[in-house]
Amino acid sequence: MSEFANVLRAWRDRVTPAEVGLPSGAGRRTSGLRREELAALAGVSVDYVVRLEQGRASNPSPQMLRALSVALRLTDDERDHLYRVAGAAPPSAGTVPRHIGPGVQRIVDRLGDVPLAVFSASHDILLWNPLWAAIGGDPAEHTGLDRNLVWRHFTAGHAGVEFDAQHEEDFASDLAADLRTAVGRYPRDAALAHLVQRLRASAPEFERRWAEAKVAEHRSSRKTLTDTPVGPITVDCDVLTAPGSDLRIVVYTAVPGSEDEQRLDLLRVTGTQRLSATPA
Repeated sequence: MSEFANVLRAWRDRVTPAEVGLPSGAGRRTSGLRREELAALAGVSVDYVVRLEQGRASNPSPQMLRALSVALRLTDDERDHLYRVAGAAPPSAGTVPRHIGPGVQRIVDRLGDVPLAVFSASHDILLWNPLWAAIGGDPAEHTGLDRNLVWRHFTAGHAGVEFDAQHEEDFASDLAADLRTAVGRYPRDAALAHLVQRLRASAPEFERRWAEAKVAEHRSSRKTLTDTPVGPITVDCDVLTAPGSDLRIVVYTAVPGSEDEQRLDLLRVTGTQRLSATPA
């Protein structure tokens, strides 16, 4: 059996269902993940996982390797080993990190009662919890550049989110400055260079801010999310940087004791179901 098949099976066996938010259940023959559980987490078929573990599937794509790395909660060294034994080049040090390691996964797990999402340094959304999808729309409905916060902000606007005029200007300026910082930090990232090129060509408001040559990182703000299933919710948005990575964990919280906190509590119960009045 190949080294790829060996490590894939060994790493699947060591991840417990509880670690990935799945019920343990009774009568399990293994303490680790079942193949169907890994398949669901990685977004592939069970048959494909079986073929990978039996050495019958070769040359998995970088996207597939990234999905497996996240599902198995691999460290950076383990992820790089998985890429190499699959015959793929590990992500370069000159490109934007997109791997979500076990430390960031644990932070996400422990903050699960608030809306949060994990973004790359170039503002691609990589991971989100159900409450994030409920409060601001499900990112799974978008693909390609539409998964990027900066692209969507400058090309599609921010329907469903209200800022005051000064904050709107500051937020847009900070997003452009964030990308400039990322370009300096990751000069060999082709996807980041393509994003900036497209934004400069397609979005005059981005080009204006890009020309200012501001370098900064966005950290916090206050906004009102107007299109939630339970009505408008005003939240504080804080951006945390995970130690040892350049991932950004964006967290929404409401003022304690406020009506916004009550609506956020209600949203935890209703999820994405919209509430309607009962007919008289």
